[in-house]
This record gives sequence, structure tokens and C-alpha cells, in this order.
Amino acid sequence: MPIAAILFDAYGTLLDIHAAMATHQARIGPRAAEISALWRQKQLEYTWTLTLAQDYRPFDTVTAEALDFALAQHGIDDAALRADLLATYRVLPPFPEVVGALATLRRKGLRLGVLSNGTGTMLDAAFAAAGLEEMLDPILSVDTLRIYKPDPRVYAMATNALALAPSEIGFVSSNAWDAMGAARFGFHVFSLRRRPDPVEYDLNSRATLIAHLGEIAATLGQ
Repeated sequence: MPIAAILFDAYGTLLDIHAAMATHQARIGPRAAEISALWRQKQLEYTWTLTLAQDYRPFDTVTAEALDFALAQHGIDDAALRADLLATYRVLPPFPEVVGALATLRRKGLRLGVLSNGTGTMLDAAFAAAGLEEMLDPILSVDTLRIYKPDPRVYAMATNALALAPSEIGFVSSNAWDAMGAARFGFHVFSLRRRPDPVEYDLNSRATLIAHLGEIAATLGQ
């Protein structure tokens, strides 16, 4: 069936997750990129662990806890810096190609939305700051289910919200584990590979591999 709608992961796919640390790099020093990577690693690890344990804490809480670990691991105890990093994380900028890619897909008549681990409050603030809120509908949060991706129930929530079959939904993520979960559920997946890392989860056969968001329309023949 032809794709009628495309859903995007938010963090790392549309929004630059490392921009918060980069914004305050002068206060952190040369370890900023390393700390940012650890922050992200722990953030994701906590979501998976909580879901496996059938527990739940909202993504903003998980994000703060992951930051606390990353800062402590590097011996940083600075309450003001912590507050500023979390404030910046709430208004992460989109990657440079996002606006143009979304506009192109909208001109082709595709419905565009978001399916994210972020809370509704986080996503509303981020996309309002990025000027993207009018381009994305629906903006779906796992917070309504209190489970995290890649649990299949999250992807099922999207089919219910859009009233479409999985095969009618495109899904874009820069996270291989998320792309895998969506592909197993039956979405037409675009695995966004901004870095030439090894391909994981057999995504070279389960998904369409793209290097930037601008490739989606061309791949669809739009």
C-alpha cells in the first residue's frame, strides 16, 4: 500500500540532542562531547531498563537522571550548569535539513507527525521553539502509554491515532534500535544514518537506509 503518512522520531532525528552540551561547551571544556555521549547513552539505557522492569518515569525525569550520572562520572558538581543544560535541552534546535525536508514532503500531500519517547510538554516546547509545530500533526508521546520504544505497543498507538495500517505509515529514526522496532511492527522504515556506523539489526534488508532527511522524497519517487 502507498505511504499516506510519515512519523518521525524526535530526539536525534529531528532535534539535535548534542546541541545542549555544545551550547555550554565553554563552561565544560574539552570533555563536552564525551559527556554528551554518556548523557545520551544513559538516557536510553534508563528507558529500556524501566520498560523491561515494567516501571515508568517520564522522559524529562529520565533525562535529568542521565545528566546527573554523566556529570558525576566526570567529577562535575555545578548546579547552575545542570539547570542550564536541562533548560537548553527543552528547546533543542532542529538539524539544518529538517525544515526543507518536511516542507517538501508536505507539498507531496503526505501527513507528517512525530512518535517520541519525550513527554507531551517536552515535545510541544521543543517544536514550538523550532517553529515546526504547524508542520507536524499528530505529535504522539509514549507518556500516554507509560512505556518506551521499542515496545510494539508504542507503534500500535500510531496506527490507532492515524487510522492507517502499518504498511501505510513511513517511520524515520536515527536510532537503529527504534528503526528495528518499527520495522518489526510493519512500518516502512527509513533508517537515518548521519554517521557511517556499521549497520545493526539487519536494517539493510528491513529498512531504507538514508544519510539525510532530504533523501526521503526521492526514495518514495515523490
